[in-house]
Amino acid sequence: MTQRHPLRGPFAGLLLLALVLTGCATGTGGGDGTEQKSGTATADAAADRLEPLDGPAPSPALPVTVASADGAEITVESAERIIPLSGSIAEIVYTLRLGDRVVGRDVTATFEEADGVPVVTRGHEVSAESVLSLHPDVVLVESTTGPAEAIDQIRGAGVPVVVFDAAKELDDVATRITAVAGALGVPEAGERLNERTGQRIAAVQAAIPAHGDPPRVAFLYLRGTASVYLIGGAESGASSLIEAAGGIDAGKESGLDKDFTPITSEALVSAAPDVILVMTKGLDSVGGIDGLLEIPGIGQTPAGRHRRVADIGDGVLLNYGPRTDEVLADLTAQLHAGGEDA
Repeated sequence: MTQRHPLRGPFAGLLLLALVLTGCATGTGGGDGTEQKSGTATADAAADRLEPLDGPAPSPALPVTVASADGAEITVESAERIIPLSGSIAEIVYTLRLGDRVVGRDVTATFEEADGVPVVTRGHEVSAESVLSLHPDVVLVESTTGPAEAIDQIRGAGVPVVVFDAAKELDDVATRITAVAGALGVPEAGERLNERTGQRIAAVQAAIPAHGDPPRVAFLYLRGTASVYLIGGAESGASSLIEAAGGIDAGKESGLDKDFTPITSEALVSAAPDVILVMTKGLDSVGGIDGLLEIPGIGQTPAGRHRRVADIGDGVLLNYGPRTDEVLADLTAQLHAGGEDA
């Protein structure tokens, strides 16, 4: 079971904000410090629901020609059958109230509105045959979506494929919403969603107290079943969130300039994190906090000695989309709450 620290002082209000925004934060303990096992059905369902825009679904004004991130100009003539091939892009499509047009998804679209929609990836790799069997009008992918041969095969079948740059920081939220909405012919809905999302992110940031030393936070990517233990650096995608939540990215600050580096005792000593940030399933995969502390070097960090671990759901942490305000509120509350002695 995941053991979490109790909340203290003004930061209890930030967690309350996170709970209100999400319905229930995945894997969080109660305000009295009691434990809850992360990944329960109730918590997952609450954390993985979306909040579509108010009002009726928009009607796409098509055709449109848009600039794809791979340098091509793509004309989208119909959006009756959409396949978004990333959880982040799918979240935007559904929040724009276009979810009833989605006919396929990839494995990272974990929110409950996507339940029952066919998965067209094997693991994290796109199956061109599965995509084409669903006769999509448009396929939306990230620059990191692959394999390239599958994307080329989909294009070769005459299906418009729009590529979006991968999101790596808070400033990418509005850019991505605008780009996805534009490619689907609903720019006004994109403007409304950007306004709502921007206001909510600003409200969370305004509630972060400005006093006290910022905690040093190390983002770890863990997959215990595969013995994968990595520490995030400047390109991990977590730096912007950590900094917006009032923390310091310890990996980035210690000189790790790549996305991820294998964990070593030396890297952990140099990072010296006060808090360790992980994805919830990653923490579960190593057996919770007790299992995490068995990884060499972690128990000797300030975070390890005080058992200060923040975990956020895999399906939302790095999405940089309509739920980023919820992620930021939850992360802020966890980073600034008091730790417990080991």
